[in-house]
Amino acid sequence: MQEAVVLDEAAGLNPPTIKERPWLFGLLIAPNAVLAYGIIAGVLSYLLRRQGVGVGRSSQIIALLILPQTIYFLWSPITDFWIRRRTWLMVGALGSALTLAAAFHGSRLDSTAAVALMFLSACFGQLIVSSCGGIMGTLRSEANRRKASSVYQAGSLAFGALGVFLLVRLAERMGMGPLGWIAAAFIALPSLAAFAAPEQPPGEKQGIGETFACIWHEFKATFIRWRAIPYTLMMLFPMASGALIGLLPGIAQDYHVSGQHMAWMNGLAGALLTASGSLAATLIPPRIRASVGYLSVCLINEALLLILWLGPLSPSTYFIGATLYLFTIGACYALFTAVVLEFLGQSGRSGCGRYSIINSLGNVPVVYMTALDGRGGQLWGPRGLAATDAVLGAIGAAILLTYFLTRKPTEAPAVV
Repeated sequence: MQEAVVLDEAAGLNPPTIKERPWLFGLLIAPNAVLAYGIIAGVLSYLLRRQGVGVGRSSQIIALLILPQTIYFLWSPITDFWIRRRTWLMVGALGSALTLAAAFHGSRLDSTAAVALMFLSACFGQLIVSSCGGIMGTLRSEANRRKASSVYQAGSLAFGALGVFLLVRLAERMGMGPLGWIAAAFIALPSLAAFAAPEQPPGEKQGIGETFACIWHEFKATFIRWRAIPYTLMMLFPMASGALIGLLPGIAQDYHVSGQHMAWMNGLAGALLTASGSLAATLIPPRIRASVGYLSVCLINEALLLILWLGPLSPSTYFIGATLYLFTIGACYALFTAVVLEFLGQSGRSGCGRYSIINSLGNVPVVYMTALDGRGGQLWGPRGLAATDAVLGAIGAAILLTYFLTRKPTEAPAVV
């Protein structure tokens, strides 16, 4: 009987009495959102340009600072040890804030010391991501997991856009030193929400041998089984990579869209559209498996690219196509996180490490689809971007959706 109750809780049929507060994850991810999307992928290129740094050098610096998002599984498992995960989250936010402030107090942002400090800040920031993943993995209710996935993505997008907007405005009125302290405050302060996070008690006292045996059992239960193959492919396949987000501004002029309107659509308005799509994903009932819901929305997202592919090269085509694309890609992002949690199962002893490995795989399609979409644009013009993404993404989503629809759901690994 006790085993049945545990399974019911994991399926969300008999939610535990503990307050899991899924809405809180929109705040917990905010420190990394401000750093990764508001500063590194947002305002940093603007600040470097103001200091006279060329586009080539700026792109090299930003590419280096984005690297930790792909390789953070190398150090993020540390957040499973010694102290609570929510404490690690605050440590990551504080370390990220202080090293970034130090970088902004240097003579130039493109100096070797400043770049090294910003790289260290980005590495600290990924501890926030792994801590959030480990905490989300302890949620027992499937409904709460879905809500947490949606607000996690929505919060990441919204706080990133807010960071760009505020820091650009402030950069026009103050020096780099004060701006660094304000950016640090934007990163550190939201992490205080971790005090309200679901309690994450430290693991049982075990010897080194027992600890590693437990971790190996959890990794084997997650990755070394037939069930892991389709989930791994889902992380690596091209659907809903979001690669077009960074490429759409480059084809706006081909659709006769002005620079001001392009900046609005692909800036703050675009971020709000994507965040709204993430929140809309909560409308999909928890009884629908996250994998099935994700792949279904991916097909819708790719189908909507037909507007940009086949429509006339006019502003209305661009605005309608971009609006629908950004909204549905936000829903895809939220459901992707739900799929990661479905793949993960329960956090157990090594939830942060396993979450980091799974989540980092999802960055691979962004890299190769950016290159492939760009190649499509070179060969077939502005419509080639959307066409390449739509065809490759639809094929990948259709293959995996067929598989999941013809397979019965399996229980997640019994990691407790």
